[in-house]
Amino acid sequence: MVLFFDLKAQYLSLKLEVDAAIGRVLEGGRFILGDEVAAFESEFAGYLGANHVVSVGSGTEALHLSLLACGVGSGDEVITVSHTATATVAAIAASGARPVFVDVDPDTYNIDAALIEEKITDKTRAIVPVHLYGRAADMSPIMEIARRRGLKVIEDACQAHGAYHAGARVGTIGDAGCFSFYPTKNLGAYGDGGAIATNDPLLYERLRMLRVYGWKERDDAEMSGYNSRLDELQAAVLRVKLRYLDQWNRKRVELASIYDGLLDSAPLVLPNKSDDASHVYHLYVVRSDKRDRLRAFLQENGIGTMVHYTTPVHLQPAYVSLAVPNSLPNTEKLVEEILSLPLYPELGHDSVEHVASLIKRFYKTAS
Repeated sequence: MVLFFDLKAQYLSLKLEVDAAIGRVLEGGRFILGDEVAAFESEFAGYLGANHVVSVGSGTEALHLSLLACGVGSGDEVITVSHTATATVAAIAASGARPVFVDVDPDTYNIDAALIEEKITDKTRAIVPVHLYGRAADMSPIMEIARRRGLKVIEDACQAHGAYHAGARVGTIGDAGCFSFYPTKNLGAYGDGGAIATNDPLLYERLRMLRVYGWKERDDAEMSGYNSRLDELQAAVLRVKLRYLDQWNRKRVELASIYDGLLDSAPLVLPNKSDDASHVYHLYVVRSDKRDRLRAFLQENGIGTMVHYTTPVHLQPAYVSLAVPNSLPNTEKLVEEILSLPLYPELGHDSVEHVASLIKRFYKTAS
């Protein structure tokens, strides 16, 4: 059996360090916005090369608060993709703005920058590119459009901790960069958590207030705010894991390279790579015109797989009113073919080889 992911294996590899970090917080007796949160924010900012990081309660809340801090609200429009986690679009809707969908590039599965400009109206306030599956989106043309048209760029980097575009870490290129620390992420907590990176000091101050009721000082609200805080226990765990993030990402790249080599002759579309946009393989996603049959075969042989994502956001009941018929052909084709294979740092080479051998066996018998 090959599990799709194995969070227990990662914990066991770090057990002494993680247990010590948790014990330190418990013995210290402070659990909200204490020294661990401040230290993690500083360390994560240093890792990213950002001036500031504000930690929050989840990746969704990172996106929501970033939109609000950038002045996005009711009556505005925000351009993004439908081929993403529902959370991306839910955050836009929570801000009061209307999501406007752009199709994805069929090779990278990220937003097709060439299609953005035609969706801009006098109501457009921001663009939310998603660095999907761990592959950096093509940020250069996105930033050029945004600066020329006076739009904010909020990066959804929730699946791409540590990835680069043109020499810069994703999350530091736009006005704000949003990260999720959901347990299965490349940098994951043991519960929900998120963070926002920014180089803008004014945006930083707004975000700090928005995450705690709009307070500039305690009981002194300067704006309407929220309760969205990363707790001390999660921050302590993330400080331990951050030290291993690059090592884990290198292992993900190594395993992906093994898959690439073994599956090169199989009738699959393998993940796209390029020189200026790195891939940290949060997910290893292939495409197959026999996806459902392949997935069933792998399941029968003890291999865990998933589909990210089965239904595009614009076809989900909550957002179907936003759909424009025939406007997202690449998105709608992708969801019929994509399949995520097992890939995480603790996965052995032998397991990757076993998965690949089963895939090749399937295609030898498939008609």
